[in-house]
Amino acid sequence: MIEHWFEAQGWEPHSFQTDCWAAQRAGCSGLVQVPTGSGKTYAAYGGCLDLLKLPEPPGLRILYITPLRAMTRDLELALRKPVEALSLPAAVESRTGDTSSTVRTRQRRRLPEVLLTTPESLTLLLTYAEAPRLFARLDTVIVDEWHELLASKRGTQVELALARLRQWHPQLKTWGLSATLANPQQALTHLAPHDAEAVHITARINRPIEIESIIPVDIRSVPWAGNMGLRIADALIERLDPAVPTLVFTNTRNQAEMWHDALLQAKPEWSSLIGLHHGSLDREGREVLERAIKDGSIRIVIATSSLDLGVDFSPIEQVVQIGSPKGIARLMQRAGRSNHRLGETSRLICMPASALHLLEFAAAREAVARGEIEAILPPQEPLDVLCQHLITRSLAEGFDEDGLLAEIRSTAAYADLSHARFDWALQLVAYGGKTLRSYPDYQKLAKQEDGHWQIRENKMARRHRMMIGTITSETSVQVRFVNGARIGHVEESFAGRLRPGQKILFAGRTLQVHRFRDMTLFVRSAKGKRAEVPRWMGGKMPFSNQLAQALRRSFQEIAEGEGGSSPEVEALQPLFATQQELSTIPKAGEVLVELCQTREGFHGFCFTFEGRVVNDGLAALLAYRMGQVRPATFTIAASDYGIEWLCPERYPFKEMFRERESLFSEEHLLRDTLESINVGELAKRQFRGIARIAGLTFDGYPGSRKSGKQLQISSGLIYDVFSRYDPDNLLLQQAQQEVLETQFEETRLRETLRRLRESTFVLRDTPRPTPLSLPLIADRLTSMLSTEALEKRLARIQQQWTDS
Repeated sequence: MIEHWFEAQGWEPHSFQTDCWAAQRAGCSGLVQVPTGSGKTYAAYGGCLDLLKLPEPPGLRILYITPLRAMTRDLELALRKPVEALSLPAAVESRTGDTSSTVRTRQRRRLPEVLLTTPESLTLLLTYAEAPRLFARLDTVIVDEWHELLASKRGTQVELALARLRQWHPQLKTWGLSATLANPQQALTHLAPHDAEAVHITARINRPIEIESIIPVDIRSVPWAGNMGLRIADALIERLDPAVPTLVFTNTRNQAEMWHDALLQAKPEWSSLIGLHHGSLDREGREVLERAIKDGSIRIVIATSSLDLGVDFSPIEQVVQIGSPKGIARLMQRAGRSNHRLGETSRLICMPASALHLLEFAAAREAVARGEIEAILPPQEPLDVLCQHLITRSLAEGFDEDGLLAEIRSTAAYADLSHARFDWALQLVAYGGKTLRSYPDYQKLAKQEDGHWQIRENKMARRHRMMIGTITSETSVQVRFVNGARIGHVEESFAGRLRPGQKILFAGRTLQVHRFRDMTLFVRSAKGKRAEVPRWMGGKMPFSNQLAQALRRSFQEIAEGEGGSSPEVEALQPLFATQQELSTIPKAGEVLVELCQTREGFHGFCFTFEGRVVNDGLAALLAYRMGQVRPATFTIAASDYGIEWLCPERYPFKEMFRERESLFSEEHLLRDTLESINVGELAKRQFRGIARIAGLTFDGYPGSRKSGKQLQISSGLIYDVFSRYDPDNLLLQQAQQEVLETQFEETRLRETLRRLRESTFVLRDTPRPTPLSLPLIADRLTSMLSTEALEKRLARIQQQWTDS
């Protein structure tokens, strides 16, 4: 059937598409992994169309899960096209948080034959008593962007929902779609566990990626630190042309706002052709912009990861990445947004925000050529998600303990869940556990005479349905014009310190604060250039292991004279020559440590090239361990490339680094890490999200949402009670573990300690900071000095390189 539609469109199906259709007709589940823009959607959907022609009673046959609500509109149109062209007796609809109450009420009576939804909306549907009837005829589930979901608790939520559906339909077919994935078999196992017949379908599709760097004429004009790149913005602006539709990607929303403003200041005549897109802007505004990109009326868009996935922008001809790509898969994903068509070359222009980003671009290009991308590691046994699922399953008909445990264990995420941990979670949600038993709000489940557990009160059921989901973030406040028109949202911590009359740069315009009331920031349009740009807490992107390895390999090749003749390496030759003159460039198996005395004190620099997140944890850990041997006061800084320890007086770093076995030991790692940083406060903050997911806190009803401060107090009180009266509480342990992973990437930290222990340390005394150590000093001084004072100090050090 799908073959007939392809033929009518004048399309020739790719072999991976026909393989997928055949596998679906044979009753298989599977994972489709091909490059972005190759036709994954119709590969997974095409074979299912046969289900819609059967003369059976109406009802849901195909369930399509997408991670982004913004994707449903385009996907719905794409899925409806063959249904209408083939005159199939089927309806195609969406169900998300944006769906009208009228449509949701109708869908509670009967679902369409094809339904597009999100993980949260699916889980909500499963809480209703009529769910078994609504899903009675379900045959196939398709999960889009599975690699994106797999990496988070939303993927765990999908696994639990699929386990529930399989209880009703043991032969349920499950298909996942993914573009960039290094561990497809693990991804397939989490999608279709215990299915030996599940297939991994891929194809060698020639979709070249051209990666080019913008290289300023004078390398000294490139900043030595920072991630904005605005100082050399002209180098990029010269390359932009409204005749060439372009997506300009930044790594943070703050950076996107500032680059959008810089572009408007430089090219005011382009104002009607430039757009801004990030997740904090009002949804309707984003959708208007997306339509404008498609119809060609907007030609240049500054965006964040909000446009990494999903929406097909065929008119886009080139993509720009500003600053470090942070990961190989992310770079490929963004590059794939250009010429989003099968067989077309993706074009990516990389714009450095600091000098060494040029080497990152060269390293990333080589890694892409080698086919090196990051593995996606799914969460294992998150107990907060388990607690939420227990309450979810207690709604409607309730659950039997043994039956639910078996159902949960059927997922890959909870395959090894012990009965003790399951019982602990059940006791917490049913009775409040050891410490909250005296409070009725935490006694949520009741065991019926037949042994089934059910929710105690309808009020608790209503609250839980409002809180379903695993997405947590800083509490945000709406930003509106005084006439009520919505603009977007900023974090409460930013809005709370603004004064009436103060100007902010948000949504690509200058706004003046009118008042902040009832979790809403009211503003008016304003003029003027001096305006504060919001900052968002979620702006830290980790530096991936694959990119770190590629960068170390590039340095080793340069040190051994095998760096090739890439434009980036050529441009950085003056920097490498100075580095070699003052110190050295580390070779394979070497770790460089530089020691330097300045008027600030005595510096120790260690270059690991492991990324800022790992280096943050490593810096604190090693400072603690060195301090146990020789007490000292350290000022610590870390970057993607290395670590700086600054002491007021000379410190025996050489002796410390010669004791590698003890300094880089994995023994007592947890104890030493907990001693070296204030994990308690970090874990307390992390616990807020865990408490919300587990159902221990409630955000409030619409129109009376609690503030972030109120929520932090609520979760903080629970955290303190658990810490004092139940120190072995498993959710406390989860909060601590998540801090170690998210803040310091503990798994990679262990691997880094092992690598460093086995490496040869090259220790160099240097007369002044080197090209490798200068960025670390610059990062540390950024928060202490004005921009002008910092630039003067850095310029003075650079001049010393030239004079020496």
